[in-house]
Amino acid sequence: MSSSRETESRGSDSQESASRESEVFPFNGSSYRGPDPRYAGWRTQEPVKRVRTAGGVDAWLVTRYEDVRAAQADPRLSRALACGPGAPRIGGTMYTTPDMIISMDSPEHSRLRKLVAGAFTARRVERMRPRVQSVLDELLDDIEAKGSPADLVPQLALPFPLTVIGELLGVPPEDLRKFEVWARSFATVDDRAGGEASLEGLAKLSEYIVGLIADKRAEPADDMLSELIAARDQGDRLSEAELVTFGFTLIGAGFDTTANQLANSVLALIAHHRDQWEWLVEEPARVPSAVDEILRHVNLFATDTSGFPRIAAQDMEIGGVEIAAGDAVLLSLASANRDGTVFEDPDRLDLGRLRNPHLSFGHGIHHCLGKHLGRMEMEIALTGLVRRLPDLRLAVDEGELPWHVGEINHTLTSLPVTWGR
Repeated sequence: MSSSRETESRGSDSQESASRESEVFPFNGSSYRGPDPRYAGWRTQEPVKRVRTAGGVDAWLVTRYEDVRAAQADPRLSRALACGPGAPRIGGTMYTTPDMIISMDSPEHSRLRKLVAGAFTARRVERMRPRVQSVLDELLDDIEAKGSPADLVPQLALPFPLTVIGELLGVPPEDLRKFEVWARSFATVDDRAGGEASLEGLAKLSEYIVGLIADKRAEPADDMLSELIAARDQGDRLSEAELVTFGFTLIGAGFDTTANQLANSVLALIAHHRDQWEWLVEEPARVPSAVDEILRHVNLFATDTSGFPRIAAQDMEIGGVEIAAGDAVLLSLASANRDGTVFEDPDRLDLGRLRNPHLSFGHGIHHCLGKHLGRMEMEIALTGLVRRLPDLRLAVDEGELPWHVGEINHTLTSLPVTWGR
């Protein structure tokens, strides 16, 4: 029989172990409703904080809006150094390859972005609105026809952006389901398995896109992939590898991110901010201006960062803290979006908020190429829901909702909802 002192000692050891684990990045206090509450104190007391990551690497965590925004545009913080063979495995971050646009520094990044940016201008995206609206209407027609209850993840949040990005790239409709499975695997973070699920999804996507590119070369069509194959800039063009990697980057960013953001946003509105949902129901024309506040407040990132670390290419300073060359740096967009020096009453969802310079789409050379498309998809989907299903509500207790563990984003696998009597 152990003594009470031994029992107390083991209890103390257990508490210390739990405390140490809670200090490991990514922090387990994060949810779709917001970043770990400790960020609020760190922003004022230790805005650039040294943390131990799940990958066993020490890193600097930047939490304050001003510092995060400046760091995103600082060329001394390299994405390229954080990718590829020999790069430190931070933990809780998605595997990326050196030839992906999100893994490049300038001038390589600037060259590639210039070749493809024209496909994502606000004007070009706006021309897609009728078709995007049609996709949404077809999905809502089907939901209403089948009746309450429904599951908004497989019936809306997943197929909506998947269909849009698939048509944009010229993916045959019958292949979209395979795309969904591979894209979800690619976005999976599993450090204990060495990232095997992500690598397998990446390999499947790459193999498929290689074949799709061959088809488009033989028979060009009216889609973005055909355009990218022929893209030229002063005699320059996308290489085969760049075409492939850009294709699956678009799938991951243009499908999985939007699907998660949409599902999480609907959950937040109907389960925790009913007054704000009713405000939109009262006047659906308010949705477009409300989308940015939803993007700011509803936390997409399971790591509270965008999932992509950076490495200091030289000695530098962030927020008054000396960062040595070779140090890993993590930029918390979720924390920056709750900074009270920028956003009044930052923890409150205020869909009427007028000034909203949130960082959900990033800043600097890596700001999201598809932000206009993502914003439009959110706007169209939420407007359709508040108009056609104004009394939408959860069909189960929130505690019963299943979340997919091991992704860089907060990912619901099911969102059962009901409406009517």
